[in-house]
Amino acid sequence: MENVLTQPEVRRPGSFWARLIAETVVGAIGAAFLVSALVSNQRFLDRHFVPSFLISHHSYVTLETSVRLFMVIFGAWLALVVRPRAGRVAARTPARAAAFVVSIVLALAVSELTLRRVHLGPAEWLRADEEPRRQPDPILGWRWVPAHTGRKTIGGRAVEYAINQQGYRVAHAWQLVDREQATLLFTGESVMFGEGLTWDESIPSQVGAILKMETTNMAVHGYGNDQAFLRLQQELPKFRRPIAVISLFMAGLFGRNLDQNRPHLGPGLTWLPAERRSRLGLFAKLLVPYRSDATVERGVATTREVFCASGDLVRAHGGIPLLVVLRFDDEGQQEQTLLQRIVDDRCMPHFVVTIDSTWRLPWDRHPDARAAHAIGAAIAAELRRRCPAISTQ
Repeated sequence: MENVLTQPEVRRPGSFWARLIAETVVGAIGAAFLVSALVSNQRFLDRHFVPSFLISHHSYVTLETSVRLFMVIFGAWLALVVRPRAGRVAARTPARAAAFVVSIVLALAVSELTLRRVHLGPAEWLRADEEPRRQPDPILGWRWVPAHTGRKTIGGRAVEYAINQQGYRVAHAWQLVDREQATLLFTGESVMFGEGLTWDESIPSQVGAILKMETTNMAVHGYGNDQAFLRLQQELPKFRRPIAVISLFMAGLFGRNLDQNRPHLGPGLTWLPAERRSRLGLFAKLLVPYRSDATVERGVATTREVFCASGDLVRAHGGIPLLVVLRFDDEGQQEQTLLQRIVDDRCMPHFVVTIDSTWRLPWDRHPDARAAHAIGAAIAAELRRRCPAISTQ
């Protein structure tokens, strides 16, 4: 029989370089995942991932640990399994490998261009038809649609949100707030507004019922502390006798103060328009809400400035400023550290209300009626202690 000699495989220079590049890229990505998992200890995570209102501290830590474990497994799989296979594929068909990379780049570019044609608001206002209805505002970002009543069926019961012509929440949309009368003003976001609660269950209404005083609820869903301050600047001069202004701070909502894809206040309380950013970058930020040291430090400093300016503004109009620091009993040290860095009685008198972590609405993490009642009672007691005009009633 005739021996058949096989010819040795001829390696083309292009195949070698294609394999080298493919293995280097995939290996580098795998190594990046492994290094990130090792670097991201709990101290690092607490520095760069601020507390979340939607997730409890325990669940947040559990989620972070699970993600780190996934990063280790995925990084090792890329480096040990995918890397050599990608190299062999690139060596056999370098043109196909290059086309694959180009297709990924083009897909990202097309996705970015497509998303730019879609209206994408801030995370705090994604749905235009959400009740209570909001409308764009060039300074604040958004405000309530005036003279509107919205209804929701929540947890098996109907909840009505009535906004009057002045833009405040009231019992009935036709009611107007008498700005000539002595009143207590409440600023903030959905917690102070009373998300999922009837008008009578909301914090401002309960404080008014306890103290037998007029209250004005000017809180707006999704507001950061800077937006609440800007709204207070607009509204407070309209009131002749503001007895006190009650504001709210929660560590779990601090992340809103770092958002720049809406009108916001920067260092020195300089008003800044919404920044135009990559849409894909915004989606990535939603999935991985990493914040740099500089971003967190800027947010801490600006929030302190906001509270100092709020206190000065209220005192200049003859009222008493009061900051309610709301905590749930399942919060960790990260939230406590953040509060200590931001809240200062020299700027704005404050007191802490700690609520049972089970006192939340069944479909999300907003305080329920029991929590709102406890918060309202605590505010009323604090106002009686600090305000002579109230304590004598």
